[in-house]
This record gives sequence, structure tokens and C-alpha cells, in this order.
Amino acid sequence: MSENVVVSADWLGERLDEVRVIDVRDAWEFDGIGHIPGAVNVPFDSFRSPEGDEGMLPGVETWEELLSEAGVERDGHLVAYDDTHGVFAARFLVTAELYGHPPERLHLLDGDYSSWNRRGETTSDETEIEATTYATREPESTPLVGYDFVFDALDDGESVVVDTRETWEYEEGHLPGAVNLDWRELVDEETRGLKPREELESILASNGVERESRVVLYCNTARRISHTYTVLRYLGYENVAFYEGSLTEWEERDGPLVGADG
Repeated sequence: MSENVVVSADWLGERLDEVRVIDVRDAWEFDGIGHIPGAVNVPFDSFRSPEGDEGMLPGVETWEELLSEAGVERDGHLVAYDDTHGVFAARFLVTAELYGHPPERLHLLDGDYSSWNRRGETTSDETEIEATTYATREPESTPLVGYDFVFDALDDGESVVVDTRETWEYEEGHLPGAVNLDWRELVDEETRGLKPREELESILASNGVERESRVVLYCNTARRISHTYTVLRYLGYENVAFYEGSLTEWEERDGPLVGADG
């Protein structure tokens, strides 16, 4: 299942008629700058919680309406992209997984629109969409965990808790024992896609993210945590969980925070 979590432009180019391509950029970018042929536009803000960027899901009714209008079949293969190294597209895919779309049919385009534009065909033509009646379902399992799970994981000796924020955010305060892994460390700025698999493995190992451990991710934005989660799935990590509560919520529940030297 892990080998096609992240797919190349060549992989997608050979399957444009077989998959539903989801562009999560703003509508003006999709229409004005262009898009991958056959792509449909589901802007990030349309499936972002109205409560703010704290990891909350958009709600079943909203999600079903969005995917129905985009012509998404309940068991179809979806390939998502953005123009920001895949971080917003990853959130779309994680949302789909949490609402029961088969994980093995969710794919992130390696790179983004700018990367595709260097080598692949683009268009500004309107995509003809035949609406569907998309229905969510309960997933067989979920990576979402709550406060108590993370609190216990801090001291269980079997988990590595990973903070996916920027270094300055981590230094201002983080969960005790958490390691810092900025999601951008996993991205190649030149290709706009992921770094080679071997390099990704090395970066994770050097940050203490071992394959044998249970990995528990947290952040303060849904997109960043979703990107790291997607990369770990791509690499075949099988025991990954993430906490989507904010650090403000954590502190309000008397959870400990420490500085980088704590």
C-alpha cells in the first residue's frame, strides 16, 4: 500500500483517465494560472474548519457535498496536489481517510503544480464534471488520538512524540521529550517534491523517529501534521498516530510544556 502513497508526475500522466485529480489551490489559481488536465478544484478553505486552523474536520455534510460536486466516487482513486510542496494537498487526503475513503486509493502528487508545469501539460479549460452522490463511512481504523493517549505516550518508553512545527515554535514551548521535525526538512526546494527515500530515512533516524517505535505527531496546523503523516505512510511506517488539539488546549488541560532545554 505504501509504494503509491506519493506518486510521480510520470505515474499520474499515464493514469489521468483512471483517477480523479484534486487541485486544492484557490479558485483564481485553478482558473487563471491553469491546472492539470481533468483536475477538479476543491479549494483548501472549503474543507477547513470554520473554527480556525486547529485540525478540526469540516463536518460530514460539508465533505459529502464537496466531493459529490467534484464528481468523486466513493471508492475512486484520488490524486491531490497544490502549489506549496504538497502540504495543503496532504490535508485533503488525510481528511478523506478520516471520513472513510480507502487509504490505498489516496495519492499525493510528488511535487506540486509548479513542478508539474515544468514538464507536463496544463490547461485553463473548464473541467466537465458529472456530479456523484458521495457518502462518508466510518474508517476501519483512525490515526486520530486524544489528550490522554498523548499524555501517556510521553512516558511509555515505546513512543516517539514528534513536533512538526518550525524550530522557533518548538523552542518557545513543546511537549516534554518531544523531538522536533519541521515538515520542510523532508522537501527538496529545487524539485518541490520529497527528498529521495534514502535521505528521508536518514533525516527521520537522525531525529529519533525509528520505524520500530510508535510515532505520535502533533502540531498547531492541520496541514503540516498531515504532510508528515503522509510521508511516514509513504515510507511504510505502520504505527503512526496524530493529535490535532492545539497546544493552547493542551495547556488548558494542565498538560506540561517545556522549552527546548527543558
